[in-house]
Amino acid sequence: MIDVEIKDATTLIEKEEITEFSFPKGDVLSDEAKKQERQARIKRGTRLGNGQKRKVKIIFEDSEGMKKVETTIWGFTDKNVILKKTTIIPIRCIHEIKFY
Repeated sequence: MIDVEIKDATTLIEKEEITEFSFPKGDVLSDEAKKQERQARIKRGTRLGNGQKRKVKIIFEDSEGMKKVETTIWGFTDKNVILKKTTIIPIRCIHEIKFY
């Protein structure tokens, strides 16, 4: 049921807009299992992006609300997901990563 709420409340944006956003300090996920799942999906998304040039849908939260972007994940660090042109999304702000 939460998944439906997230989809309906998100704004589709272009990845170039992300550099203009400010992000909340805390993690949007409180459940440790969901954090581990998010990390696994980031790793899988990076492999798909680098190996097959496949895009993913990243649902994340900035200080103004829920957003989604369809993009390729180029890499990640312990704190950030890296998109094209060194655009980053803090991992702590990502609710979900969906594959096509």
